[in-house]
Amino acid sequence: MPHILRSALVIGLATASCPIAWPGDQSSQDPGQITQQKDIAPHASVDQALRQIAGNFGWLDWGVIVAYLAFTTVLGALLAGRQASIRDYFLAGRRMPWLAVWGSIIATEMSAASFLILPSLAFRPGGNLTYLQLAIGMIVARIIIGYFFVPAFYEREIYSPYDYMGSRLGERARKMATALFTAGVILAQGARIYISAVALQVITGTDIVMSIVLIGAVSTLWTWIGGIRTVIWTDVIQFVLFTVAAFAALTMVCFSVEGGLLQILRQGYAAGKLRVLNTALDNKQALTLWCGLLATPWLTLASHGTDQMNAQRMFTCRGAPEARKAIVWSSASMLITAVLLFVGAALHVFYQEHPLSAAESAVVNADANRIFAVFIVDALPRGISGLVMAGILAAGISTVESALAALAQATQSTVFKWLRKRPTTPRQDVLISRLFVLFWGVALTAFALFCGTVQRHYADLIQFAIAMTTYTYGGLLGMFLLALLPTRRNDLGLVWGVPFSVLAVIALSWHSEATQIIVAVAVVALVAFAFYLLRGKPLKIACICFFAAAILVAQLVAVGHDGSGTAIYFELRAAWPWLFPIGTAITFIVGYVVGERKEVG
Repeated sequence: MPHILRSALVIGLATASCPIAWPGDQSSQDPGQITQQKDIAPHASVDQALRQIAGNFGWLDWGVIVAYLAFTTVLGALLAGRQASIRDYFLAGRRMPWLAVWGSIIATEMSAASFLILPSLAFRPGGNLTYLQLAIGMIVARIIIGYFFVPAFYEREIYSPYDYMGSRLGERARKMATALFTAGVILAQGARIYISAVALQVITGTDIVMSIVLIGAVSTLWTWIGGIRTVIWTDVIQFVLFTVAAFAALTMVCFSVEGGLLQILRQGYAAGKLRVLNTALDNKQALTLWCGLLATPWLTLASHGTDQMNAQRMFTCRGAPEARKAIVWSSASMLITAVLLFVGAALHVFYQEHPLSAAESAVVNADANRIFAVFIVDALPRGISGLVMAGILAAGISTVESALAALAQATQSTVFKWLRKRPTTPRQDVLISRLFVLFWGVALTAFALFCGTVQRHYADLIQFAIAMTTYTYGGLLGMFLLALLPTRRNDLGLVWGVPFSVLAVIALSWHSEATQIIVAVAVVALVAFAFYLLRGKPLKIACICFFAAAILVAQLVAVGHDGSGTAIYFELRAAWPWLFPIGTAITFIVGYVVGERKEVG
């Protein structure tokens, strides 16, 4: 999908997009095919349909949402405590109970995108529960993080995994890791704000701009109030809310189907909606048992072990044992994932009995991911509808809060320390941190508004949001493993390892004239720099040339042609989960071979 690349080039980051399909994506199929729709208006305006559906969202529902926002804001302020230093603001004084951190990790992981997309994965034609296979690797990775990563985090007082990388590899590693993290968060979280606003648009029926501004403003306010302590406690509230909302939605759809749960199980099984295992030996499929066992662990090791959005919570615990319990037991998020997927299977049965109206058809046919939001507004009783929609809003705000806290900390520890000329007091540090929260809140909201343009003119924004992680996570995890394992290397090799990791993902993902030029120029420049900087070190230069050649082959050399004569590249040889171990391996190998020996203190 070269149009995704063009959108990223407009943004100014050539590595910020990817045509990798969301797991189980079948967006080319018409979701309306599985329902016996009535009163279908093929040319109905989606905007008019949204306004019509929004009229079903009553004052009681709005009251529930307003009460939730007010209650959480007040409680978050009361629980914030005294923010006397950045240790309080970013580490919560390392006094947070592990159960609160556990709930916060799950709340951060379950974004509004998850709430909207997971039901649609089972609802749409050909959809089922095979996404649950990825949970195997996710659980295994959390155990590894708990028993190997967490003890390293508590060796000394640090604020992020990037501080750990810097202390073990060198200051250059910390800056590179922070830059990777910052780029990924801005792009991915801006897109997720937009996705959260899609749900709000279903209930407001108004321009999506107001929904984006609301989510951005509330997230910024809660993070400003009390730093990571407020973020964690409000996350706990949101965790409870969206868990209740998920089970409430499942209960209501079961009661709305004639025959209840047993009928859903019978029809769902007959339609293939309850299929969980896919043992196909096809590396082009993302949702297979083998991806869950061998590829997904690398994704979760990076997302929960090296991404500051999740890792920051573990730093607030009273000690390594409590942090270990929080991350390992956060595997319970898979239960919520299973519930939401089953809701999608149940919706398939529900809409067989209660066909979509004309307005609903217009909205769902325009974007199948809106099916859950449409069901919430149109089919649930008043009050319950507001509760479930508040759960989606809670999930969206929780993820953005986490991003703001993590971005502010990364900026405070890296950019500000480098720029400031004189020492500051703890109170001034807290004020500056809050200003960074405000800055990033405005920046993320602005980028989310721009994502509306991307969504209208280019590819599916969901793919755009998910794709961000494939570019940054391989480099981050490779750097962290180089620091954690007894490699005794400095950060010299990362000068080539990290960009090679990003370029490899581009080369294995898609091809166009623009990407071929970008990749070729970047690879040649990196090789030339190696010959200049590493004179007299043939083994290191040979390693760099090997990976450079492999990337160029993947990007430029066709491995065959399809029936229409279109060139087939390596992009079709592996599904998106395999990009995480590939990126990690490239960063680690180049970092180790090219890096120089370093005595680690």
